[in-house]
Amino acid sequence: MNPETIIERLWPGRHARFEPLGGGITNHNYKIEVDGDTVVLRVGGKDTELLGIDRRAEEAAARMAASVGVGPEVVTVVQPEGYLVTRFIEGRPVPLEAMQRPETLTAVADSVRAIHNGSPLPSRFNAHRVVEAYAATAAARGVSPPREFAWAKDLADRIEAARGPLPLVPCHDDLLNANFIDDGTRIRIVDWEYAGMGDRFFDLGNFSVKHDLDVEHDEALLRAYAGDVRAADLASVRLMRFMGAFFESMWGVVQQAISELDFDFVAYARENFERLRAIGSDARFWGWLEQASA
Repeated sequence: MNPETIIERLWPGRHARFEPLGGGITNHNYKIEVDGDTVVLRVGGKDTELLGIDRRAEEAAARMAASVGVGPEVVTVVQPEGYLVTRFIEGRPVPLEAMQRPETLTAVADSVRAIHNGSPLPSRFNAHRVVEAYAATAAARGVSPPREFAWAKDLADRIEAARGPLPLVPCHDDLLNANFIDDGTRIRIVDWEYAGMGDRFFDLGNFSVKHDLDVEHDEALLRAYAGDVRAADLASVRLMRFMGAFFESMWGVVQQAISELDFDFVAYARENFERLRAIGSDARFWGWLEQASA
């Protein structure tokens, strides 16, 4: 659906200026100025329910994130499609290299902790189940997982068994660099379509792998997040880096089966499987697995 049609539905007969915003692959985001207000319209992509996305759950997560001062205010929702209209955040992107600075890691930890302490969400996100669902969805549509899948799934099962049952907290689950904005006061986070009740260490590990953090950075992140660094917690972050890369790899695989976008999802999946292989081949991996189960 083109943005002009949606804008006319939302603000009939009123003059609105809009421009596309970058950063998304499956969704389209538009900055809209109307009657002195500046908002962002987020138009969901085709067949995103096959990625496990529920637009009602996204709205609930976005409203919770706004209530704790991390996400943008939800202005309205385009029904029945479930497209969000949120307040535009004045700020700047956070460069990848800046994410590794102690002061930025502290600011990120503050925002992520606020989300984890937020009100419960109606949806659930478990990276272990998601990669299985993506593999099944892709296979049902004629795309077989790459040969690395069996190896990765074996390690994922070992991680899940070692860590055991875990408390559930509200999580973002897709902490890509493009989803962070520095508004000059705190780090804000956007794009809540994968959010759900889940494992806090998946959020932390997923953030880590998406920002190329090393062990020292993860220690600084944990210290800012929890006040200290327990060996089991650090091990969990390092292990969930693996699950973050596995999730991203299988996202690329399932997109090969369902997406009509002009994007090289094969290369995207391959790149993330290579990252996955590097994490799983780290000489310290088995020590982290043992520490996480302690």
